[in-house]
Amino acid sequence: MSEECTHDCSSCGQECGDRTEPQSFLAQANPESRVKKVIGVVSGKGGVGKSLVTSLLASAMQKKGYQTAILDADITGPSIPRMFGISYKVIGNENGLIPATAANGTKVMSVNLLLPNETDPVVWRGPIIAGTVKQFWTDVCWGDIDYMFVDMPPGTGDVPLTVFQSLPVDGIVVVTSPQELVGMIVEKAVKMADITHTPVLGLVENMSYFECPDCHAKHRIFGDSHIEELAARHGIEASARLPINPALAAASDRGEIASADTADWLDGLTAFIEAKHGVK
Repeated sequence: MSEECTHDCSSCGQECGDRTEPQSFLAQANPESRVKKVIGVVSGKGGVGKSLVTSLLASAMQKKGYQTAILDADITGPSIPRMFGISYKVIGNENGLIPATAANGTKVMSVNLLLPNETDPVVWRGPIIAGTVKQFWTDVCWGDIDYMFVDMPPGTGDVPLTVFQSLPVDGIVVVTSPQELVGMIVEKAVKMADITHTPVLGLVENMSYFECPDCHAKHRIFGDSHIEELAARHGIEASARLPINPALAAASDRGEIASADTADWLDGLTAFIEAKHGVK
């Protein structure tokens, strides 16, 4: 034990035989950031709509009167700025980068807001990508945020692990779709949350069904839903289903996702988040 030991093992980086608790890997937030709740949006595979769900959740909570933010951790496939119609590049001050602000007030930081062109590929190795995500927490002046949603890349690799370890994540929302294979892969994300002791706040089944605009019959194009089964198996209390909706796709393409009306689909989940992880 060093003579300068403070006996605070959680913040100590020294290897010591007297250590009584694990070292904390939490990164210090930017001095100009006051984030009350951090919620990750994850899945075990790509293409299930994590960015869509992230955008809709942030917009829904913004409409409820909360100040929301999105940290776009999908470095190699960023889409959040396009969905909110943000095309300008972010600037900084002496304390760090200033996030972009969408038309509805949601604050956004994404690698696309730093690249010369939004179509430029990010050809970086895993540790650099993970480090960039961490810098979006430490080097961005987020200001006062009630709910920050983190749009994760697919899988259970470097970036999700970095987010779980470096950010004070209060819980995650897991996104899936009806296919049985996707459900199996999603369970990997749920089990990763268990390993990192992160609560799963809810499941969102995207592309759950298509409702005919003429007869209003619901067609389950990708198969029957398994969301209740998955939720029950893992003791997850809240769930939601998003339909295949051309209006949502069009709003995303136009950069107007914040104006989409999703009250019928997400009200239960957002109400649950308020009740269980409300801000003061």
